[in-house]
Amino acid sequence: MFHYDYKTQFTCAQLISLDLDDENKIHNVKFLGGCDGNLKAITSLVEGFTIEELENKLEGIKCGRKPTSCSDQLVKAAKEAYSHAQAR
Repeated sequence: MFHYDYKTQFTCAQLISLDLDDENKIHNVKFLGGCDGNLKAITSLVEGFTIEELENKLEGIKCGRKPTSCSDQLVKAAKEAYSHAQAR
């Protein structure tokens, strides 16, 4: 299991923490800051998703006039975690 912390950009949440297993599945997602109820729902729904499944469901979602959203940032965090896991 590879643990990764991602500093978000342009969102109310400031940090996303996640674990990536050997099958590239996401586990234990936690957001620091942001809309508590919505983010708890997202973390519950994406538990066990692959990075590809995250991309298909969440990539490109925007929050209001912002260029991104917490869910879009989660995709970026997972991709970055994968890159770092592969590099070690």
